[in-house]
Amino acid sequence: MRRIDTDILILGSGGAGLFAALHAQAGAPGLRITVAVKGLLGKCGCTRMVQGGYNVALAQGDSVERHFMDTIEGGKWLSNQDLAWTLVTRAVERIRELENELGCFFDRNPDGTLKQKAFAGQTFDRTVHKGDQTGIEIINRLAEQVWARGIARLEEHRAVEFVMARDGGRLAGVLMIDMRSGEFVFVRAQAVLLATGGGPTMYKYHTPSGDKSCDGMAMALRAGLTLRDMEMVQFHPTGLLAGTHTRMTGTVLEEGLRGAGGYLIGADGERFMQRYDERAERATRDIVSRSMFRELRAGNATPNGGVWLRMDHLGPDSVRQRFKGMVERCADCGFDLAGGQVEVVPTAHYMMGGVMFEADCSTTVPGLFVAGEDAGGVHGANRLGGNGVANSTVFGGIAGEVLAQWVPRNARSVEPDEAQIERAVARCKEPLGRPAGDLEPIREALYELMWRDVGIIRDSEGLLRARDALVEIGAQLDRTGVDGRDLRFNLSWHDWLNLQNLTLVSRAITESALMRENSRGAHFREDFPEPGDLDTSEYMCLSLRDGAFETSRRRVQFTRVKPGQSLLDNTANAAAAADAGTRAGAGGGAGGATASAAPMK
Repeated sequence: MRRIDTDILILGSGGAGLFAALHAQAGAPGLRITVAVKGLLGKCGCTRMVQGGYNVALAQGDSVERHFMDTIEGGKWLSNQDLAWTLVTRAVERIRELENELGCFFDRNPDGTLKQKAFAGQTFDRTVHKGDQTGIEIINRLAEQVWARGIARLEEHRAVEFVMARDGGRLAGVLMIDMRSGEFVFVRAQAVLLATGGGPTMYKYHTPSGDKSCDGMAMALRAGLTLRDMEMVQFHPTGLLAGTHTRMTGTVLEEGLRGAGGYLIGADGERFMQRYDERAERATRDIVSRSMFRELRAGNATPNGGVWLRMDHLGPDSVRQRFKGMVERCADCGFDLAGGQVEVVPTAHYMMGGVMFEADCSTTVPGLFVAGEDAGGVHGANRLGGNGVANSTVFGGIAGEVLAQWVPRNARSVEPDEAQIERAVARCKEPLGRPAGDLEPIREALYELMWRDVGIIRDSEGLLRARDALVEIGAQLDRTGVDGRDLRFNLSWHDWLNLQNLTLVSRAITESALMRENSRGAHFREDFPEPGDLDTSEYMCLSLRDGAFETSRRRVQFTRVKPGQSLLDNTANAAAAADAGTRAGAGGGAGGATASAAPMK
């Protein structure tokens, strides 16, 4: 087995991983930093696929308090408020870094200020973007800097197991597979950042790239870490529905289309969103997806089983100019987005749940840190469009800064648990010793099961059915072998490993959904349709012990604002107080009255 030593190992090369690498090197130039990625650095993962943009409070009239309240209310009061506050405040710093230090070019207004567009679920137009190719711009610039600074890369290496130190006191490193050779590789590291991203590709319709299979979350579960909010799987309302013959089906048509005034039309030719929410198509993703699903169940479906997205009333030329990438994508599939209509369907997009972590990105395992979609608690029950790439870059940067300080203070020679490495290798090799079978029926069964029973609308009957069916899918996978004569780029082997991870994480989603007997954000139970008491909100936690889940509920700590209150009241009152003080000073000097901020409401 090949063995590599490094100081900092970063798993993943999206916004979180690359920002962490750059910040870690800036903070401690002498440390050895290695980025390991399942595909090619800069060419894979979900950050590159971001179309919509980056939420940040910059414009006059907006504020970090307003952004924070939109995030908390969008998350249905389940977010860790300190993490959410870190997100909205550090996003201001991070967007300047992206522009001024890394060289990102974002769209601008005629006066030179950053152009910010409307996104659903927000009270202010705050989404910075570069047309509809924001993620490509960000990842290209980050990747250029990583290449230029000589940070070590392990491309086409998939992580399969966190390996503890022989004494059990801390993490020793990560077991990986070099996909090019099929060889196992152990990377010993003083510290590891988990930033592989989530990717709910266990659903029939999904947006993430084919290399995403919840590897990091599955590794965290096998390592005994606690995950939270796993029932909260976000479905993006407008996934392209192009038929079963193309992998383009499920890919996102960005939120900005609805934010700009796009219409969702049923098979009857009528808009329907205003019947479900006063914001109509600009409601939050969970509401729009659920409304669409109800229309589909009622039979108001297009030929391929979706609804129509129409933009032509906004002017075809304007649509082509503003959404060039989306127009071209649709044209490739035979649709005219600018002048006609496009079939869309809700598509699994993002996982709000993940590993529990602190504001410094640390976890309960010494030496293991987490950032990005692998981490849970920032978004609560629903992520606002535009907060995803902000989350990755904000906490990726923080992780890099912390790692640069943590490693020199805690560096010591760490020997791995060799028995654990042997067990992990044996687990990965299990299918190689069995007769080769067909993985496609197993994958399709998982897709259909999760879409039908653990999808947009849930109930106890379907969730219990899914719990049993997932055990059977796992058993069927265990009985299925793959041809192991040549392990170089053996995609069947990696498909098997992907399905193992997806099945485990699907079980976690199902268990959390069974625990939550109310409806919040992305999680909707028809048998428990009410949201429950916001003041006593709880989040669901689970961990894996000896193959079974241990579950618990924990009370949300309202550290900054409580349900029924708003930080905007304090902001407005403080502004009024300052204005009153200015007027009083101008009129009568020291004798002028000064207003004080009123309590939050």
